[in-house]
Amino acid sequence: MERRNFLTGAAAAVGGTMAFAPLRAPEAQAQTAGSRLALPVPRQLAAFGPTGRDFPKVCGNLANQNHSTLRGIDRGNVRRLGGAWHVNLEGGSTSGRSQQSTIVAQDGVLYVQTAQQNVFAVDGRTGEVKWRTGVGARQTNMRGVGLGEGLVFTTSGENVVYALDQRTGAVVWQRELLIAGEGDPSCDPQEGQCGGNRGGLAGAIVYWDGLIYVGTEGSTAGARGRGYALNARTGEVAWTFWGTPGPGEYGNDTWEGETWKTGGAVCWIHPAVDPELGLVYWTFGNPYPRTNGSTRGGANLFSNCLVAIDAKTGKRRWHFQSVHHDIWDYDNVMAPVLIDLQIGHRKRKVVVYGSKVGMYYILDRATGRPVHGITERPVPQEPRQKTWPTQPFPGGEPFVHQAPSFHDTTRPVPYYPTGEIFTPFWDDATILFPGAGGGADWSYLSFSPHTGFVYVGYGLINSSYSNTNGGRVNTARPLGEYFSGGLAAVDPRTNKPVWRKEGEWSLAHGNGILTTAGRVMFQGSRTGCSSPWTTPTAATCGRGSAARASTPARSATRSTASSTSRSSPRQRAALPRHPQGRPPLGVQARRQGRPRARAHAALQAEPDPRGGGRGQRRERHRHARPDLGPRGRAPGGEENTVAQNAMSPQHLTVPVGTEVTFVNPAGNEHSHGAASFFEHVFNSGRLKPGESYKHRFTGRGEYFYNDPVFPQSTGKIVVQ
Repeated sequence: MERRNFLTGAAAAVGGTMAFAPLRAPEAQAQTAGSRLALPVPRQLAAFGPTGRDFPKVCGNLANQNHSTLRGIDRGNVRRLGGAWHVNLEGGSTSGRSQQSTIVAQDGVLYVQTAQQNVFAVDGRTGEVKWRTGVGARQTNMRGVGLGEGLVFTTSGENVVYALDQRTGAVVWQRELLIAGEGDPSCDPQEGQCGGNRGGLAGAIVYWDGLIYVGTEGSTAGARGRGYALNARTGEVAWTFWGTPGPGEYGNDTWEGETWKTGGAVCWIHPAVDPELGLVYWTFGNPYPRTNGSTRGGANLFSNCLVAIDAKTGKRRWHFQSVHHDIWDYDNVMAPVLIDLQIGHRKRKVVVYGSKVGMYYILDRATGRPVHGITERPVPQEPRQKTWPTQPFPGGEPFVHQAPSFHDTTRPVPYYPTGEIFTPFWDDATILFPGAGGGADWSYLSFSPHTGFVYVGYGLINSSYSNTNGGRVNTARPLGEYFSGGLAAVDPRTNKPVWRKEGEWSLAHGNGILTTAGRVMFQGSRTGCSSPWTTPTAATCGRGSAARASTPARSATRSTASSTSRSSPRQRAALPRHPQGRPPLGVQARRQGRPRARAHAALQAEPDPRGGGRGQRRERHRHARPDLGPRGRAPGGEENTVAQNAMSPQHLTVPVGTEVTFVNPAGNEHSHGAASFFEHVFNSGRLKPGESYKHRFTGRGEYFYNDPVFPQSTGKIVVQ
């Protein structure tokens, strides 16, 4: 039984670097029912910066448009693309964190960081490493360097910003941030203004007009978010913008009591810059505690906000909050995209914002006013969560649906409460879509001036939320849940999707998109398939099929195929390649014709729950010593009703013909059970303490099951 093919007609997976041909605007619009021919796209602001021979910034230019003006690779020759060279940075190591750095290119040289804390300059023609500079030992996500004034700007896991000589890699200056009283204006540790956790530096660095812009991460640990501007020549802090305003600052009264001190709201993806307006556009993440709003009444500014900040002074010009008093991890942190558009008879300067909620907010860049309107709709309430009475819905249409569906991989695991976007919760883990990894998450968008469309990768991934009190766990994906994703084209002139193509993989987590003047689009993916995309409106990978649950997350591509630089006579594209209590159920296995034996297995979960494909469930298993519970320990002495891994063992591998006994230990207080999903092969019903249920497995396959009484407790049995 192959669990992963429950959806019929699934598209072939796409991987490695995939390329396909987006339509010209009239062609694409003609294929959208009831649509008119697209209006012409105005020439984009020259001050955004060109992306032709060079690709000098993550997302290409100051507007984050991820578009190359080069035409050497086009729809006629893209199928003939082949490797020019490759280089194994860090010796080709696959250990440690995934690589999330996007390559930037200038004057034929490629610049890239590694999670191992090294910065490389690589000859774009030959692949020869020109220099390598280490910036520390503490590994962290590295998402891209900035270039300016002959310097390469990078952060490190030790919260140090470095300026390196662009020719040699030598350190010109370094500046440590996130230290009390040193480089943090107005940070007073005695007053708690530095938050419950200092957080870390995050996001690619952006250079503009003598300043560099650096963001932070740490919302889930109670860090107080901040965005920095530093003098590019000296590293001196020019200004700091706090994600949670302090006393006397605009927005401080949107936090109950002193919860602003540990409020989160970090800006962990790089901003956009409008040189003409002199504004930096930065997105700030979810508040802390992430899914428990009971202690932090109020709208909680500037969490879940796009903030327009004066680029030179750090003063707020305007803000837009996409989720009020967030309890769903709908942080909408993304790289905003600035576009000049013809809408009706007016030329509009807009910023595109939004991600996890699966819909975009198209806002005027100068004022923050919505271009297509915003409706504050009443939403369901949970007084214990101090939920906000309304949430903003933009004009247009979402690019993914807004509730779990039984027709795709958002089909919810049984027995959970479930609901549409903004459904509140309290004690019971509740499945929602879009989830924490659903919608567009932090994938980099691309705007093509040839079609006028914004292209985005999305994920179809449910989340399960509770208030996290008493050991409850929230996850990016309930165990055993299916998930997938795809690509969508959205017309920002209407804020409606033009086409949407689903595939095997979630494409929402750093899988940036690059469009080119050759009418070709590139995106990094996971499966290794690199054949051209050939269908006219969207895409199907020409030859490949899914690599099913076999690609480790750390080898996946989680950056943008960004550098279509002309480093030689030919155009090239570059890509970096809970504490355990007493189990609700004990599981015993007995093979037919052999003595009864108790067997336990230890869980080895895939660390990135979003890394699998359509219909794929990537929790892996391994054998452990007999009579040991999860993590090699005997089951604890107290009944656990809130943990996902409360089954003992959680994963079990048995031969065909094995009879498995599910036991509710006599010392438990509650009834429990074991019901398989989604195939419904067995169901014990409710077992009172001391009762048991047996099932013999006669066919090979993988069988997920959960407890109908406490459904977040999930197990898996593999029959070989």
